[in-house]
Amino acid sequence: MAFQQGLSGLNSSSHALDVISNNVANASTVGFKAGNTIFADIYASALTGATSSIQVGIGAKVAAVYQSFTEGPLTTTNNPLDVAINGNGFFVVRRNDGTTAYTRNGQLDINMEGYIITPTREQVLGYRADDSGFISTSGGTIEPLFVPRNEIAPKATTRFDIKAANLSADDALPSVAPFDPTNVDSYNYTTSETVFDSLGGQHSLSLYFERASINPSQWNVHAVLDGDAATQQVLGASPTLSFDGYGKLSPPPGALNYTVGPLANGAANLNIDIDLDKVTQFGSPFSITDKIQDGYTSGQIAGLVISTDGIIQGRYTNGQTKNLGQIALATFRSDQGLISLGDNLWAESPESGPAIVGRPSTGLNGVISAGQVEESNVDLTNELVKMIIQQRNYQANAQSIRTQDQLLQTLVNLR
Repeated sequence: MAFQQGLSGLNSSSHALDVISNNVANASTVGFKAGNTIFADIYASALTGATSSIQVGIGAKVAAVYQSFTEGPLTTTNNPLDVAINGNGFFVVRRNDGTTAYTRNGQLDINMEGYIITPTREQVLGYRADDSGFISTSGGTIEPLFVPRNEIAPKATTRFDIKAANLSADDALPSVAPFDPTNVDSYNYTTSETVFDSLGGQHSLSLYFERASINPSQWNVHAVLDGDAATQQVLGASPTLSFDGYGKLSPPPGALNYTVGPLANGAANLNIDIDLDKVTQFGSPFSITDKIQDGYTSGQIAGLVISTDGIIQGRYTNGQTKNLGQIALATFRSDQGLISLGDNLWAESPESGPAIVGRPSTGLNGVISAGQVEESNVDLTNELVKMIIQQRNYQANAQSIRTQDQLLQTLVNLR
């Protein structure tokens, strides 16, 4: 009787339609991976003694439902915390019950405690940075990634470098001596830079260039803090700078120390090394085109940036950046062995093998695309075609049962 075969066909087609319907329902689910129904035939070898020439199958069954772990298209969002994996790997998350799960859904957020979480409130795991922002490039344990709410501490200026500057070789000696920062006729040029003390207080450090001789060409450089003549110091030995006939320093003076204190706000004494080794003396006008100092005031976190290697960097209101942590990724020997948990989550199993956890862009792991999410990899056109095919299969199996019923009815009606 063909009832068994037809019934198995109905069940198989119905199961396949369930999988297709689930794919269609999740066509817009971020990080979703489409399922594919795998069929197998059924033979009852015990009934025939396993003689292949007379074996008749007794139907079909669903052997497995595999998920397609091909990468879905990436869509740009307006959320800098949204991340997508370009390549292999899964984000590692800690569920609310303390277990570990894995996901491709990178729609991330920060909860009130400062932890980076998924839409279903799981904590995203990774490698945390230390207080200085250092993240080890190897080893380390993964833990929930955290964005601290405390402000970044100030850093006192310790270096002030003039990267590109020229003192005009055509200048005459100042008409007034000795040097007086309040008298513009006692020096040739001046430049100022904002520097910071140990409490984050801002100060104006002014350098005054005073030509000391024409031939040989020598200059004195005076440093004054906040326009206070009491803080005036000649940098290095007098003269501070000596130039040869080609407009080059001969010799370069190296780091010139300027120390001043105590400061009125109670901060530690300023101790700044000033580098003038890139200063030249050509016939062109005076110019300073590049200078830099290394201090800053305190700052509050203003935003986050995530790099392609998964490093989460905080941007602060004082213009500084600091590494806060690095997203971890996990790969498996067999993605098909993963157990689907719902909520875009998978769990490892003996069939998948243990998770191999590492950093993005290392080993088999892909890279991180910030400001993007990975859409579902469901191909709606393909799913609708498969739906039509399974509908026809279902109808055909129903017809097989109807035909068998008619044959049986004919036998019953024999007299």
